[in-house]
Amino acid sequence: MPALLMFLYGLASYAFFLGTFLYTIAFIGNFPMMPRTIDAGPAVPAAEALAVNLALLAVFAVQHSVMARRGFKRLWTRVVPEAIERSTYVLAATLALALLVWQWRPIPALVWNITQPAAILAFDVVFWLGWLVLFTSTFLINHFELFGLRQVWSRLTGLAIPDPEFRTPLLYRHVRHPLYLGFMLSFWATPRMTAGHLLFALGCSGYILVGIWFEERDLVAQFGDRYRAYRERVSILLPWPRKRLDKSPAQR
Repeated sequence: MPALLMFLYGLASYAFFLGTFLYTIAFIGNFPMMPRTIDAGPAVPAAEALAVNLALLAVFAVQHSVMARRGFKRLWTRVVPEAIERSTYVLAATLALALLVWQWRPIPALVWNITQPAAILAFDVVFWLGWLVLFTSTFLINHFELFGLRQVWSRLTGLAIPDPEFRTPLLYRHVRHPLYLGFMLSFWATPRMTAGHLLFALGCSGYILVGIWFEERDLVAQFGDRYRAYRERVSILLPWPRKRLDKSPAQR
């Protein structure tokens, strides 16, 4: 595949991801101007909604879990050029996310409903704080490489991508997975929790915890004792006080 075509493919995959992800923020936040949100959509019996939503969550989780593994990547790059492997992952993940948002079935039964203005404001602050933590975390670990743009740019320009370093910038000095912490905050911070939203939050949180286990296994395989030591000193998701990190490098 010509380098320019790879670059355009990477740009298109990123643009599709960004548009879908921004819509997903509105979807989870139940923005009233959106045609579909987590609590607004076609009304169907609860059993049907549960079955459809579980299937959508399963598709999303399996796609992410399988394609993110290092063993799959080694096999996959025999078919797909290495320069667009990440962009292809981003495209597949975005398609799975778009399918979930498009086909999600609301389950309106209330789990809790907070009406006090101060409490609603607090939930809203946590919701947006979660997305801020998430986006900040992507830039701390190289946003453009995470979403495949650096790889296609490198292929186009002929510039080599340095080998991964292990260091801990900013948020990574306090929790090992601030990106996932951001997701969790945003999934759960709602003043009006319906059964459908609860199912979404539980399913995504469970997937995140399983995904962390696989990701940390890969990181130990990649960085060895440096990551083991980091794991001993820094909490997984919540910034509990632990031993101070030394000044040795650490980052994914």
